[in-house]
Amino acid sequence: MSGRARLTLAAFGATLTASAALLPLVKPATWIFTAAILLGLQSAVGTVTRRVPLARPLTIAAQAAVTLLVLTVVFAHEQAILFVLPGPDVFTAFGALFEAGVDDVGTYAIPAPNTPGIRLLLVTGVAVIGLLVDALAVTFRNAAPAGLPLLALYSVAAGLSGGGAGGLFFLLAAAGYLLLLLAEGRERLSQWGRVFGGAQRSGRPGSAAGEGGPAFAPVRTGRRIGAVALGIALVVPLALPGLDGGFLGGSGDGEGSGGEGGTISAVNPLVSLQNDLRQPKDREVLRYRTNAVNTGDLYLRLVALDQFDGTAWKSSVRPIQDVPEDLPWPDGLAQDVRAPQVTTNFVASPTYNQKWLPMPYPAAKVSIGGNWRYEPAGRMLVGDGQDTRGARYTVTSLDVRPTGEQLAAAPAAPDTLRREYTRVPATLPAEVRTTALDVTRGARNDYERAVKLQEWFAEDGGFAYQVNVDSGTGVQAITRFLKDKRGFCVHFSFSMAAMARSLGIPARVAVGFMPGTPQSDGSVSVGIRDAHAWPELYFEGAGWTRFEPTPSRGTAPDYTREQSAGGAATPSAQPSTSASAQPSAVPSASESCPPQQRRLGECGQDQAAAGGSEDDGGWFAWLGLTWFAGLALILGILLVLCVPLLPLLWRTRVRARRLGPAGDPVGRVLAVWEEINDTAWDHGVARDESQTPRRTAARMVRLGELPPDAADAVHRVARAVEEALYAPRPRPATGLTEQAHVIIRGFQASASRGRRLRALLLPRSAARVVWAAHDGWSAARAQARTRTAPLVRALTRNPS
Repeated sequence: MSGRARLTLAAFGATLTASAALLPLVKPATWIFTAAILLGLQSAVGTVTRRVPLARPLTIAAQAAVTLLVLTVVFAHEQAILFVLPGPDVFTAFGALFEAGVDDVGTYAIPAPNTPGIRLLLVTGVAVIGLLVDALAVTFRNAAPAGLPLLALYSVAAGLSGGGAGGLFFLLAAAGYLLLLLAEGRERLSQWGRVFGGAQRSGRPGSAAGEGGPAFAPVRTGRRIGAVALGIALVVPLALPGLDGGFLGGSGDGEGSGGEGGTISAVNPLVSLQNDLRQPKDREVLRYRTNAVNTGDLYLRLVALDQFDGTAWKSSVRPIQDVPEDLPWPDGLAQDVRAPQVTTNFVASPTYNQKWLPMPYPAAKVSIGGNWRYEPAGRMLVGDGQDTRGARYTVTSLDVRPTGEQLAAAPAAPDTLRREYTRVPATLPAEVRTTALDVTRGARNDYERAVKLQEWFAEDGGFAYQVNVDSGTGVQAITRFLKDKRGFCVHFSFSMAAMARSLGIPARVAVGFMPGTPQSDGSVSVGIRDAHAWPELYFEGAGWTRFEPTPSRGTAPDYTREQSAGGAATPSAQPSTSASAQPSAVPSASESCPPQQRRLGECGQDQAAAGGSEDDGGWFAWLGLTWFAGLALILGILLVLCVPLLPLLWRTRVRARRLGPAGDPVGRVLAVWEEINDTAWDHGVARDESQTPRRTAARMVRLGELPPDAADAVHRVARAVEEALYAPRPRPATGLTEQAHVIIRGFQASASRGRRLRALLLPRSAARVVWAAHDGWSAARAQARTRTAPLVRALTRNPS
């Protein structure tokens, strides 16, 4: 393999390995196949144009043109001219797709769905980076600056994933760049001539160690330096202090480690929650089995947001400790309030990555392996370098069921708790408290005020549940929400908590999941679109109690409506830890859509689209292509695969013509000699037109290292050529074709495997095609000038 070909493959591999860092951003990541095919086409076109050779700008222009054609076929063939050529409508379609892709990036959480807009952004971005890397490293033969676009590609991936690109993707990207540098270094060294050192490959005289044998010293040194640098880049960050913070949505950890100390830092889960609710398809994150009779109240809590600064609700910075065997009794919960124990076994999906542990509130005991820490104020578990992927754990919780009478008779909360959880910013508009007073007019206690607030949001106030609303949480967002009356769970829970605080009721906001959807096997499936936020209000004697102000989402607790028979746990119904609780990869249409979303009419379109797009399109749909784009892509691939075979086909045809029986005796001898010279050229013996046939034969034998039978055949043909050229009456030569085949086999036997493949697929003698085209073009221009000369002279003489 030549140095330029090796450099082309290294550039292709470096771009592809760097683009692998984008894989976690989109699911499914089938766009990488389209990008890989496009990069391969770019490399193939660059190889062909550089071999012609074309000027460097023309090579880059040809690669860019092929890139545009492929993007047109894949993404905008319906608007293209003849379904292939880009026109104004194609660029309009590209603009619309780019705009849709940017909107999708801002809409969906990671991993985002593989929408056409996002797919176009990814494929185009990788193609542009690939073109830059190929141009710098191969066309201009300067691989070092090619690291800048590769670094940009990896940095974008790492930034969008919040640092979630991971060490594996960094290792791939760095290794690809190092291999590119090594390929360039080896190609530069080869220009100095053969490098001797180490054992020869085959014992033949003149065989260099660098041609297939053990790597010579400069290459070994380069590999060692690259391996050491890569190892340092991976190991050193482990010894440095982390700079990330927060837990939800990959914003960082922020927790202390070791011992019983440490703190957790504030987090803002709003963007993550809204993105979860905007996912186009539901996917399972948890599955559980429980002995609770009524799972409708089994909300799964992740984190409590207890600090409202006027800009956002946050979780306060609080100390954490090791998880005790039995969690403390909940603050404010009296012994006379009914609170039967419920045991629940959880299995988290392998794709669900979360630092906070979902569990019912209030938990009394948690059995889980790994490094988890306990935050007492919020009764939350947070991972210390641990996450929920594939976690199996058991939670014993209290099903707190106060009655309305108990809540109505609740005494005032402790002063310390009341001061902390009724604090509102000074910038809170007066209309928030005024509205709260109007809504709760006639209420005799805090319990009745809380119920009136819940009913006003959920039923009487004319509010509508809409996910596609800005999730701002500042004071202006609350007033805008109270005016527009459109929003999702974040708006309802945050507004009710703020209004409760303005009335002197301690309040905070919980973020987690609704109970999920019961399955036929007795388990309950929780999907990503079950993500939810709800307010928790404090009543002395009952502790922190849940309210549900969001219309058509979740269920209102029994103590906020007319009392009915409670769903206490049945002691005999112990949860099972059988394998049937393992999360399924893709929930069924009936399982993945909770009843609340069915009532909102959010399931039919998604399920119909899922059923119509994933099964009917076959492999093309799986790759994100229409059938026409898929067929065009296949034809394009076949065409590109045929391009490297053109030199082989031309060479086979020329050889058959030269070694054929037709032609006069002298012409046949010269044709066979021309074929032998081209065969030697294809195998690395450069042509020298200044030598006589006899000296040329001796040079072929020496440089080609031909075996004795092939060497004897070369000399025989050379003597026949001299006789045909210089003898007055040359004798007819016999056996030329057989001797030519002996010589061809001799060159093949003495050449290395790589040289044989190059002589077969990329013969140097194919340059004759270019020479012939150039000569034809020159002849055509000369003939045109000859024919137009009289007309030019006539016009010159008679300008009028």
